[in-house]
Amino acid sequence: MFKTIQNAWRIPDLRKKLLFTLLIIIAFRVGSVIPVPFLDMTALANAMSPQNLGDSIFAYLNTLSGGAFSNATIFAMGVTPYINSSIIMQLLTVAIPPLERMAKEGEEGRKKIATITRYVTVGLGLLQGAAYFWYLFASNIVSYRSGFEAVFAAFVIILTFTAGTALMMWMGEQINQYGIGNGISILLFAGIVARFPLTISQLGEFFNLGLQGATQYLFFVPLYVILFLAVIWVIVFMNDAERRIPVQYAKRVVGRKMYGGQSSHLPIKVGLGGVLPIIFASSILSIPATIHQFFPNMGDFWNGLWSLFDYGGWLYSILFFILIIMFAYFYTTIQYNPLEMSNNLRQNNGTIPGIRPGKPTTDFIARILSRITLIGALFLAVIAIFPIAFCGATGMRALSMGGTSIIILVGVALETVKQMESQMMMRHYKGFLD
Repeated sequence: MFKTIQNAWRIPDLRKKLLFTLLIIIAFRVGSVIPVPFLDMTALANAMSPQNLGDSIFAYLNTLSGGAFSNATIFAMGVTPYINSSIIMQLLTVAIPPLERMAKEGEEGRKKIATITRYVTVGLGLLQGAAYFWYLFASNIVSYRSGFEAVFAAFVIILTFTAGTALMMWMGEQINQYGIGNGISILLFAGIVARFPLTISQLGEFFNLGLQGATQYLFFVPLYVILFLAVIWVIVFMNDAERRIPVQYAKRVVGRKMYGGQSSHLPIKVGLGGVLPIIFASSILSIPATIHQFFPNMGDFWNGLWSLFDYGGWLYSILFFILIIMFAYFYTTIQYNPLEMSNNLRQNNGTIPGIRPGKPTTDFIARILSRITLIGALFLAVIAIFPIAFCGATGMRALSMGGTSIIILVGVALETVKQMESQMMMRHYKGFLD
């Protein structure tokens, strides 16, 4: 990866794109430390401490925003509204025929859907900003409590959160156009990387506890580092893993020329859903802890019920494992249609050796998708559950780097490197005329 970056830096065009991407990342990190006005920062620090956040939806948003959420900065909403908007549009494209037809219109259709996605992103940013303000107000963090000052403070804070969402979306699109990699993914990557110093600090604290007498941490801390590197290797290996279905194209004569007759394959990646099943599952399981955080005094029965969903508990881990598998199948179902893939092969005179065209081909592709999805879902579930099990077994529960963050980091890094390699290949290709 570092060799690829070094080679890309030597090419003037790619160097400009790298510098532009770096400039956007710096602007994003600067905005992530500028808090919105009219807040009591001492009360905010107490309310957003790691102990109070727990595993609620706030902790999830704080991880994706690189700590901006807990500091109530102008980029506190992070890229979450855009991610949610993109997911909603993907689901609606499958469910609503007009949007499905629009998606098949080519470049113009994709531009229309992108425009709708932007509007939905701003709307979600407004809703999330209003909800976050209400939490800040209910927690006595907003400086003004009544009168015109309180109304004005609410207007400014909510508008700032919403504007930060729109600005981050614009910054991501600028990276897509003038930089390297997917803009939203790069910003998400930068936010998670910004949490590295906190994780290193937490490991240092555990190591100091080992030096002070808790000798088990002298073994657990190096073990965590080794396992962290091993998990990265496994993710890299599984990210490139794919099942290749052989395809044979029949010969056909067009005019005086003969086309086809070659052998190819239909690649199906093991990780079809990427990190989305983990994001969906963690978002749903964080709802009980979030409700408990908004309403902490609901009686012993409800407090005991919410405690069953605490992060690291046996019920949480089991439900997390099951939901990841369910959402992996759900995402594969809405994204990949075996019937459409079979029809595309037939239209291009392609067949799978040993499988008749039509329904047998559709059933064969469906079976392959089901098996591959199961392997990918189990991989995601194990990666997501492993940090929970490790922290629960060792007592190192304060660590902020989970399986979801690692998968996002590795996935974005690999995709960005591949994009740089493809652009370098295009610039070194001399063509057929030389």
